[in-house]
Amino acid sequence: MIKRIARTAGFAGLLAALLLTLLQSFWVAPLILQAETYESAAPAPEAHEHAPGVAADHHHDSEAWSPEDGWQRVLSTTGGNLVVAVGFALILAALYTLRAPKTVVSGALWGLGGFAVFCLAPTLGLPPELPGTAAADLAQRQAWWVGTAAATAAGLGLIAFAHNWLFKVLGVVLLVIPHVIGAPQPEVHEMLAPEALEAEFKVASLLTNAAFWLALGLISAWLFRRPSQA
Repeated sequence: MIKRIARTAGFAGLLAALLLTLLQSFWVAPLILQAETYESAAPAPEAHEHAPGVAADHHHDSEAWSPEDGWQRVLSTTGGNLVVAVGFALILAALYTLRAPKTVVSGALWGLGGFAVFCLAPTLGLPPELPGTAAADLAQRQAWWVGTAAATAAGLGLIAFAHNWLFKVLGVVLLVIPHVIGAPQPEVHEMLAPEALEAEFKVASLLTNAAFWLALGLISAWLFRRPSQA
């Protein structure tokens, strides 16, 4: 069973990661690069002075390494996508051991569930942001994201698998609670990129992630079912 899970997660994660990288390279990455031009054109913050007697022992590292446009950016994106995709595929494969997909197509439902948990629900409060966009405190955003994903997963699980209608109602409540609480927001909403570019980036991010999760669900279900069809 462990080999089955590892094989399913490895191959499904690899193929889904390559698909995601391809889609991002042709749609998402150009929007990010365009937004970076607005960020680079923004006036630099004024230099600050140190108080008398305070040692200026820190510096602003404007030369910090970042991947160059081209193969470096594509390679780093592919590596990051691969790690994330294999991790998500491991979750799906582990769930398949509890409730195996009856058909390959049913893997699409698991994939859509993953999309709802890890992308759609958190995006309702914390949409993807282009470079140069103001954001709330990172720790608060991470806490809300984790809580929202956990509540969404539990809510969908109760709605899909619970037999008692009270548990199904509880599932709906769990879906709604994070959005009633609300995601942390910056004090001032501002961005350097045009609103049209921001809107296109949000759509591109959602659709590419939806395609990724559908592919991950279908491929993982097909690989997981192969031994039973031999």
